[in-house]
Amino acid sequence: MDSAVCAVCSTGLYDTEQQTCRPCTERVAANLTALAGPEGLYARLSASLHPGSRTGGPAVSGSRTAPLPVRLEVLNAMTERGPVLGPLEGWVRDWEQYGRATVDEAGTLQQRLDHAVGTLRFNLAWAAGQHPAFADFADELWTITRRCRTAAGEEKPPVKVPVACRCGQILRISLDMDGIECRHCRAEYGHAEMLKLTPARRVAA
Repeated sequence: MDSAVCAVCSTGLYDTEQQTCRPCTERVAANLTALAGPEGLYARLSASLHPGSRTGGPAVSGSRTAPLPVRLEVLNAMTERGPVLGPLEGWVRDWEQYGRATVDEAGTLQQRLDHAVGTLRFNLAWAAGQHPAFADFADELWTITRRCRTAAGEEKPPVKVPVACRCGQILRISLDMDGIECRHCRAEYGHAEMLKLTPARRVAA
């Protein structure tokens, strides 16, 4: 009988772990923590709202056409139904059905974000061990965190890792990719499947 594997990264689980390995659970906790609070990623979006305001970003040069007063992708990320608060509160509603969270749409957007993160963080151990869609939650949370870092100008260029296609062709993937197609055999891999491919160095060994 095959040993149990992590729902997020597919590594083998220890007897003390349920469904999700400890490193993946800790990464999810770190991503949640990074979003909330006055110094968190969500709060820092406001500092990147205006063109040229990102740390290390290019200065806005003079031109005949006036620039937009705000960066629309950042403004969208800060809205109630945007790609940050909207999905987080969606997960709170989902966990509420299990009796593990409480939706609170009162207060400012920052307060709502902090509440969503707080209730998800508080019930993280339960979700990592028992929620049937925890891998989807971990993946979406990673996307949310990366989107905030990118909008704030803090995202580093993704590292490309060589992996082996089933046909033996070497593919180069990074965590920000939605998927990849092998040009040699035309095999297609989604994000989760792509991350499960064997590293090329391990194949060579």
